[in-house]
Amino acid sequence: MNASFVYIVEDDAAVRDALVTLVRSVGLNAIAFDSADAFLDAMPRERVACILTDICMPGTDGMTLQRVMNDKGIDIPLIAISAHGDIAMAVEMVKRGAIDFIEKPFRNQVVLDRIREALQVAEAQNKDSMRQRGVVARLESLTPREHEVMSELIEGVSNKAIARRLSLSPRTVETHRAHILRKMEVESVTALVVLLKRVGVLDNAP
Repeated sequence: MNASFVYIVEDDAAVRDALVTLVRSVGLNAIAFDSADAFLDAMPRERVACILTDICMPGTDGMTLQRVMNDKGIDIPLIAISAHGDIAMAVEMVKRGAIDFIEKPFRNQVVLDRIREALQVAEAQNKDSMRQRGVVARLESLTPREHEVMSELIEGVSNKAIARRLSLSPRTVETHRAHILRKMEVESVTALVVLLKRVGVLDNAP
């Protein structure tokens, strides 16, 4: 995971430096921020990354950081670091989507294990995102008429019915159907529907 990044958001310089050293010791890229506000101002967008954030910090705390990210649709896996008195907040962050929380004082191996879990999630998210962008690009390669025919096909309309609806010949519909499947890189209309559902392009498809 040499292309993976760990964003460390920690106001305590000693803890921050120790975490940076730990992360880099296993070949990962560490970028440190001394506050949640500094992280939000920079808003790095590496493709495979996770956040390791303290909960209680001056200014914007870890829980607020998570809330802001959720509100902005920034889906970077997050791990909370909590002191004993922050456990309730840490549990709440997990309920809101954090990967896990680590209680201070923490063991290095525990931190590394959680980071690896978070980066695995990030890697999966990145693959899903790339897959979705690829499908969208293929959809954009369709002509307006092919989009019309595809809309009918995914609704289960027969070729003959599509021909009548769009004032086309059945042979023309067959040609459009073949072009659509080729451009979308699938072998059947069923596979096309499954593909569009999988990437969220066709959430309400039959």
